[in-house]
Amino acid sequence: MGDRFGYLQKAINLLFENVGTIKGISSIYETPAMGFDGESFLNCAVWITTEMNASQILTSVLAIEIKMGRERTTSGVYTSRPIDIDILFIDETVLDSPDLIVPHPRIGQRKFVLQPMFDLNPKFIHPVSNKSVAKHLEETLDNSPILKQDQRMVNPMKKFDISRYNYIAIEGNIGAGKTSLATKIADDFNAKLILERFKDNPFLPKFYDDAARYAFPLEMSFLADRYQQLVDDTTQLDLFKESVVADYDVNKSLIFAGITLPEEEYALYKKLFQMMHKDLPKPDLYIYLYQNTERLLENIKKRGREYEQSIQGEYLQKLNAGYLEFIKNQHSDNIRMVDISERDFVKNRSDYLSVLNEILN
Repeated sequence: MGDRFGYLQKAINLLFENVGTIKGISSIYETPAMGFDGESFLNCAVWITTEMNASQILTSVLAIEIKMGRERTTSGVYTSRPIDIDILFIDETVLDSPDLIVPHPRIGQRKFVLQPMFDLNPKFIHPVSNKSVAKHLEETLDNSPILKQDQRMVNPMKKFDISRYNYIAIEGNIGAGKTSLATKIADDFNAKLILERFKDNPFLPKFYDDAARYAFPLEMSFLADRYQQLVDDTTQLDLFKESVVADYDVNKSLIFAGITLPEEEYALYKKLFQMMHKDLPKPDLYIYLYQNTERLLENIKKRGREYEQSIQGEYLQKLNAGYLEFIKNQHSDNIRMVDISERDFVKNRSDYLSVLNEILN
């Protein structure tokens, strides 16, 4: 009812804000009302990736319908409505509960569902029938007319333009969430992901037990590994990825060494760093995630790496000061400092979108 194209776009925007990333939107099709006499319907299908479970998706979808003015009745009679959002599939999940049946039980009987889904993924296999969407469309007995519309919906992801950055580095203190943010951005924007290989470093647990003894071999091994990884991963062309996103920048080597090494060792380390650093590409966008020390300690405790549990707040404060000093001395417009002390972009989608807005707009 009403501004039909406007309602479709608003629903897509709200799904993006509340459920997950929009990977694809079909064409729009007009079809006659089914099950009652009324005005024709506009239909489209949306392909979403989400970290929600089925119950959470349903709760969000129903809330969006209510927000957009839909009033549900218990009469069982079909009527016109401003918006109707159906959950068709959740990957290969098969679910039959009083609140939700997945896959939607009437998919094979509805051309206005099958045709938009065909646009998005004709080879998708129905987990119950074991037939593709294309096969269901071919076999459906629904012969009602279906008219493709010229107007298309806009993907809300388009307001976040990552294409202008070939190489993004995300930095922050220990426990700030660098890897989580880098992974989410890489997944959402089809970027090549580079994750620091700290788990493979044999000196890291030893360093937390005896910093004075193991600081130099630790920093040297990290320097060599980061250098080799960035040379390999930032210079190899990936035709299927639009950008590179890393959860560290090579300059962290110098920042950490400045705190952990005595003066003479640091001077030697800095010479080696400068010799190697000149061969590495510089990030087009450098993001620093700031979290207060209390939150950092909570995050470190929560993720449970045994060798990190002895980290003290004083050490984290020194690292933060080192990062801020580094950032202060850079002359670049492509540095973003984002305070995430009061945000949880892993569990709260609105926080994640606010971080994206801050760094990409």
